[in-house]
Amino acid sequence: MSQMFPKSALLRPGYRPEQVDRYFETAREIYDAGELDEMDSEGVRTVAFDVVAGGYQPVAVDAALDRLEAAFMQRRRASFVSQHGRQAWMDQVTQLATTLYPRLLRPVGERFAPASRQGYAKPDVDALMDRIAGYFDSDTTLTSSQVRSAVFRAARGSKAYDEASVDRYMARVVEVLLSVE
Repeated sequence: MSQMFPKSALLRPGYRPEQVDRYFETAREIYDAGELDEMDSEGVRTVAFDVVAGGYQPVAVDAALDRLEAAFMQRRRASFVSQHGRQAWMDQVTQLATTLYPRLLRPVGERFAPASRQGYAKPDVDALMDRIAGYFDSDTTLTSSQVRSAVFRAARGSKAYDEASVDRYMARVVEVLLSVE
């Protein structure tokens, strides 16, 4: 079998090729069979691979995972719209988006749980939250790729938000954005 992704240098860390290959082969089978309930956006977004020396380059695999998530979302949207109509899809997306909005209204510096040790720098997260609020208020444009590629500096104590809380929220934001892209 040919390798699916470029490999890291021999001593550089990368994803275990066998795991990655198996995951993408399974995803292709599920996608081709139209078994959309077997794999969802969250499953694609949260998959983890062992890290080994000389494995597949994480940047290449992560980019492919982003494309895979978008492809599954597009297929799911098309299937839903054909069965229930576009308005029903938009109603569903609106309902999900509505659950995100209350956190955007929280005061800057208090939007997420504080980090117990190290976490994401509050100003970085708050800046993205302001962009998300602008998107929902129709003031700015925002794409799922922009949210996915956001980088937050590390911070400690009262200057940091809990990473897991931020990550879960941003995953839902990406899901909403993918639903309408």
